[in-house]
Amino acid sequence: MLLELDCGNTLIKWRLLDREGRVRDRDMAPDLVELQLLLGGQEREISACRLVSVRSADETQVVMDQLTSWLKLHPVLARTSMHLAGVTNGYTDHTKLGMDRWLAVAAAYARCQRACVVIDLGTAITVDFVQKDGQHLGGYIAPGSKLLRTGLKRHTRLIRYDENLLGDLLLPSPGSNTAEAVEFGCDLMLAGFVREQYRIAHQLLGDDMLVILTGGDAERMAEALPGECQVINDLVFDGLALACPVEVE
Repeated sequence: MLLELDCGNTLIKWRLLDREGRVRDRDMAPDLVELQLLLGGQEREISACRLVSVRSADETQVVMDQLTSWLKLHPVLARTSMHLAGVTNGYTDHTKLGMDRWLAVAAAYARCQRACVVIDLGTAITVDFVQKDGQHLGGYIAPGSKLLRTGLKRHTRLIRYDENLLGDLLLPSPGSNTAEAVEFGCDLMLAGFVREQYRIAHQLLGDDMLVILTGGDAERMAEALPGECQVINDLVFDGLALACPVEVE
């Protein structure tokens, strides 16, 4: 089987694929020790491993060394490039574009083969625009839902609550208590940002373009858009497969 890892700053997303590319298991872990426990002995069936990391070079090397020792094989690490799957990196210094963004953009364009905007709604929101010919135009980075809420609580003494509420993005109503005011307000900020990216995408890429949402808040924010979009999970893993093809025994 094939072990795939997406090493973020705090968590490791992983999934296990069989020879036919079907997902056999998946989860998140804070470190490789917890990952080994979650696999529950399945590591004996792993014949290949590939990963993407947004961690520092030293931290990534530690992960690589641990995997090599644990799995008794050499994992394949995705590295920055100017071109991948028909996409040309649009950053002035292509090595500065986050690998998770780069892989997601390449995977999205490989799927649709047309102009597209990729909006990843995770801890941070990243937005990337790609022209019809595969030229990446760059994008935007903004705080995501969790960062908005925690930042507001951290820097405002009187805002304290434990509730998680969901407002109506299409028919918003003012909050009648602090919890509602914060939750609904952050939702509207997020929705407004996503709608603005939709407008910018039409302006930059024309009307024959595709809006692709991914990440934890993708399904919810899709409801806020005025037009059609696609919600696609696992874009980073799909891009990892393009950047690091391996054979699975």
